[in-house]
Amino acid sequence: MGSGWSSEEERQPLLGPALGPAPAAAWRSREAAAAALPAAAPGPGRVYGRRWLVLLLFSLLGFAQGLVWNTWGPIQNSARQAYGFSSWDIALLVLWGPIGFLPCFAFMWLLDKRGLRITVLLTSFLMVLGTGLRCIPIADLMLKRRLIHGGQLLNGLAGPTVMNAAPFLSTTWFSADERATATAIASMLSYLGGACAFLVGPLVVPAPNGTSPLFASENSRAHIKDRIETVLYAEFGVVCLLFSATLAYFPPRPPLPPSVAAASQRLSYRRSFCRLLSNLRFLMIALAYAIPLGVFAGWSGVLDLILTPVHVSQVDAGWIGFWSIVGGCVVGIAMARFADFIRGMLKLILLLLFSGATISSTWFTLTCLNSITHLPLTTVTLYASCILLGVFLNSSIPIFFELFVETVYPVPEGITCGVVTFLSNMFMGVLLFFLTFYHTESKGCMVNVRAENAWCIIAGKIRIKTRSQRSQPF
Repeated sequence: MGSGWSSEEERQPLLGPALGPAPAAAWRSREAAAAALPAAAPGPGRVYGRRWLVLLLFSLLGFAQGLVWNTWGPIQNSARQAYGFSSWDIALLVLWGPIGFLPCFAFMWLLDKRGLRITVLLTSFLMVLGTGLRCIPIADLMLKRRLIHGGQLLNGLAGPTVMNAAPFLSTTWFSADERATATAIASMLSYLGGACAFLVGPLVVPAPNGTSPLFASENSRAHIKDRIETVLYAEFGVVCLLFSATLAYFPPRPPLPPSVAAASQRLSYRRSFCRLLSNLRFLMIALAYAIPLGVFAGWSGVLDLILTPVHVSQVDAGWIGFWSIVGGCVVGIAMARFADFIRGMLKLILLLLFSGATISSTWFTLTCLNSITHLPLTTVTLYASCILLGVFLNSSIPIFFELFVETVYPVPEGITCGVVTFLSNMFMGVLLFFLTFYHTESKGCMVNVRAENAWCIIAGKIRIKTRSQRSQPF
């Protein structure tokens, strides 16, 4: 049955046995469960050096998608002056990301039926179209704004693949003791791209109420527009280069599977959804992921818009967003590597990360309510609370992904992660929709405070309920 492809350590269960009527096989690790399923191909497992090239191409594609998605939030003040964007436009430019997840299930079907190469090529082609659309030189500002919105939508349609397919790629190409690390790298690079947008935009594009450190000579409308177009052309060039590399070499799978889990048969598309929707434990963990991560992602995308009422500059808001995401990526990869060697500690890691995130968000909330709490609202407190919040939340993403896949095996990884990222983007969209219609210059920070309070309370309740359903550690 292919059990010879995995070691005894690989077949150790990552999750504890479930309580209640759910079958015990649902909670075994992928390697242990795969040993009981028919193998797709006989023979020993093998890993190939080219797996790192495949991981690099996919990760860079996710990096570029995150960079393009977060182009406008960090430079929203400059974009207003250059193109006449309103608060509605800025929020909608970020909202195209979660809107692009509406056809998420079609991409999940494509990944399940046609494999990784076809799905990644389609995704990169949509990104080429989207970034190219934004670069069309048109003098009419109304038409230019529409082209930019269309480009952001096409880039948003690439989101389901770069955010969902990381566990599928790691299972297909990597051995059991490398999967969590590969998942972390592939999933976190998309967030790192969004972080670099916080850095690149404010440094290259001067703000209308001041200038950037690198280009301090002019800040006229024409100069700002020229700098924004420079960023757009650069992003278009990067995406075209990645599309060419993917077209030249991105194999769908290795000649031999690296593990039993990669070779075993999976549930069909329809049966997978039935398994997911009937698994109460999975749904509770999915909500624990989707609510805080979705709200935080939407909040990060309009961070400059939110912090403007408390007199935080465009450059400072960019640095806050950059370090919060970069710190989360570094800690997330380190946590995933730790989880590769220490099995059975996923719940403890998540509880520690969420505890730190709750403390950080509470600190930020009380600081913003300084008229009531009388706590000092300084640059240091804003930097510290926001960066710690991003570190604790973003570093939980790869741990959650591994937990999702382990919980519902043998449901295909793309379908599992597609459902949870769809839920996350749904909550992100709700927040951005609320900000779009509620935000004013005097209320922006209060909107953020209430959103942070809401997700802290809801996520805390979900985690408590998850703990009450089973007492044994993961």
